[in-house]
Amino acid sequence: MKDTFIDYENLAKLNAPFFEQYQECFKKVLHSGWYVLGSNVVEFEQNFSAYNNSKYCVGVASGLDALILSINCLDFEPGSEIIVPSNTYIATILAIVRNGMKPILVEPNINTYNIDTDKIVEKITNKTRAIVVVHLYGKSCDMDGVLNIANNYNLKIIEDCAQAQGAMFRNKKTGTLGDLGAHSFYPTKNLGALGDAGAITTNDEGLYLKLKALRNYGSFEKYINKYVGFNSRLDEIQAGFLNVKLKALDIINNHKRKLADLYHKGINKNFIKPIVNENYFDVYHIYNIRHNERDKLKKYLFENGIGTEIHYPIPPQNQAAMVNVLSGNYPIAEEIHRTTLSLPISFFHTEDDILYVIECLNAFDAL
Repeated sequence: MKDTFIDYENLAKLNAPFFEQYQECFKKVLHSGWYVLGSNVVEFEQNFSAYNNSKYCVGVASGLDALILSINCLDFEPGSEIIVPSNTYIATILAIVRNGMKPILVEPNINTYNIDTDKIVEKITNKTRAIVVVHLYGKSCDMDGVLNIANNYNLKIIEDCAQAQGAMFRNKKTGTLGDLGAHSFYPTKNLGALGDAGAITTNDEGLYLKLKALRNYGSFEKYINKYVGFNSRLDEIQAGFLNVKLKALDIINNHKRKLADLYHKGINKNFIKPIVNENYFDVYHIYNIRHNERDKLKKYLFENGIGTEIHYPIPPQNQAAMVNVLSGNYPIAEEIHRTTLSLPISFFHTEDDILYVIECLNAFDAL
């Protein structure tokens, strides 16, 4: 057994390389006297747009708000249907419900964990207005299939990029493939702030301008309110921290990809590993495996000094909050939630950490 415990995540260790720059950033904001929608937010929006090669970016308060505002700005009539994967984190569904829309669940592909494009069309009705794709675990969805369907049925596409900053499909960044890209900078993300933060990317100038107003009480000009808006502004301090970390995002992603490659090559065939495809540039916010004895495996790894997580233990349709919202059977989502386990793959983890995890995994089935 390893002498020290390998945390699944440790935010202090993750952010340690940036502490000095964070402190300088905080001092500048503190002494500037400008704490809301200042120069740091403007700079981050410009930098994040440039990083993604998108025309526009609007900083908001959280990833959930990014989803809520993305749907809100499209002005769908109440009761409209929005397609969403059945195995997503509940935030994606909450955003639909909070806008007075109806989430329509579509099962994922069992190999990619992203929405199965072959199953979307059968769920489209005359009330369907949009598809929310979720680039889960840091792998892009099959956007060729989604774009073809959206074009054929005149549907909008909202990308949930909460786990996919820097991920690509056919060399194009997630968040720029549909109409709107909703991003989360929750502290555990590859591009994580030190608190809640989010952003929306788009190439549509009209949506960009409307979103800038929506996040600020529906106002372009102080005390003049054009829309029924929100208070969802990216914090000036968090924007400064994100400007620091954005410069290192490719380094972070490449480090996680190297660790993932160790897992790919080292874990034996008794575990179901993420698939790799040349059309996809995966950034491994999460490295998940699947195993029929997941709970026993999780306990075994903990006893051997390894922390893990489950993303996610309960499917959305089984949550108490969704009793009167979601219905139906989703066996593929159930199977994923029953068997999935997320392994350590943070920026602070070393190759030796991952090699030890691999050693323990491969010994598990020999017990």
